[in-house]
Amino acid sequence: MFCTQNITDDIIFVGASDRRLSLFENAFPLPEGITYNSYIILDEKTILLDTVDKAVGSVFFENLAHVLDGRKLDYVVINHMEPDHAATLEELVLRYPEVKIVGNATTFKLINQFFTFEVESRKHLVKEGDVLSTGTHSFTFYMAPMVHWPEVMVTYDTTSKALFSADAFGTFKAFSGNIFADQVNFERDWLDESRRYYSNIVGKYGMQTLNLLKKIAEHDIQILCPLHGPIWRQKTTSNVLENRHDISWYIDKYQKWASYTPEEKTVVIAYASIYGNTENAAHILATKLAEKGVCNIEMFDVSVTHPSYILSAAFRASHIVFASSTYNMGIFATMETLLHDIKDHNLQNRTVAFIENGSWSPQAGKKMRALIEPLKNMTILEPLVSIKSSVKEDVANALDMLATEIVTSLKS
Repeated sequence: MFCTQNITDDIIFVGASDRRLSLFENAFPLPEGITYNSYIILDEKTILLDTVDKAVGSVFFENLAHVLDGRKLDYVVINHMEPDHAATLEELVLRYPEVKIVGNATTFKLINQFFTFEVESRKHLVKEGDVLSTGTHSFTFYMAPMVHWPEVMVTYDTTSKALFSADAFGTFKAFSGNIFADQVNFERDWLDESRRYYSNIVGKYGMQTLNLLKKIAEHDIQILCPLHGPIWRQKTTSNVLENRHDISWYIDKYQKWASYTPEEKTVVIAYASIYGNTENAAHILATKLAEKGVCNIEMFDVSVTHPSYILSAAFRASHIVFASSTYNMGIFATMETLLHDIKDHNLQNRTVAFIENGSWSPQAGKKMRALIEPLKNMTILEPLVSIKSSVKEDVANALDMLATEIVTSLKS
């Protein structure tokens, strides 16, 4: 049957969750699924904000038909053309042939690249600041290029004070009935997946995200409607968790992530170990840091943990230690993949240290450094700890020195 929920009296959620997809964009693990959010406003004219992925198309069209209840669909706004939000657009046009498609110039360029249906007669072209009225509701459009595709825009409804934010403020993870952030323990159960979503999907485009945040700062946002994950309400009903956070708290998280500002002064240790000796060094360092008072340390075996999780942790923490065995006179492959991922996502403003291992010719340290050093505002700590095969007393002493340098840096 139908899985619609009212956000307000006339704004209705018609999206769906998908727990069958294992890899988002065929790259990022989805152990808890994903949502595809779509919203319809029943005004004098009806307007749909984005469609969904084909995987949940049947549920979406059932939801939409149920809410419309025989009314025609007047408009569909395409805030983002990526197929997980627009793959069902052509079927929507076939079902509702009178619908007008609202988008910017780049939106329509991409529509013509993805689809073959006739577009011109349905086109409602908008640009920065344009307004569309559907009766009591008035929608203003703001361009948000490269957050994270070039056609992206967001839509602000001045009547409900709702921002339909495209992929901004999205998160991995499927719904379990509750679609509102104030109905769940977001910080405990969703924040890590939100950070992983931002850092991996949008993270490269911090400047563009900051530009969007400046635009929306001009508005009173009472409802925040992303295309993935929970909907945020500034004013909530009585049946909500007492420890909920509000929209400004979540926007502040985006401000930190977009400006590459660490959320917490702590350490992430990522290691690549073949026979356990480099792993042992990483554990020794973590133990020494803990003894010196460092809390919330995270450790990752890069051969076990998908790099998307480690990149997310790097966006959280102020300090990162990379420890790698030398392999084929270079960086161990899974560590090299992680480092390229961090570089490609433009991480900045971090303090970094390196540990290398090599039985006859340790090479990983200088090559790891060569990948990280060019990134903006990266502080490299000394000493580089170099291991030959296994940890001996001199290496243990060097690890203790490194732990001291990290703690000193954390306190500064």
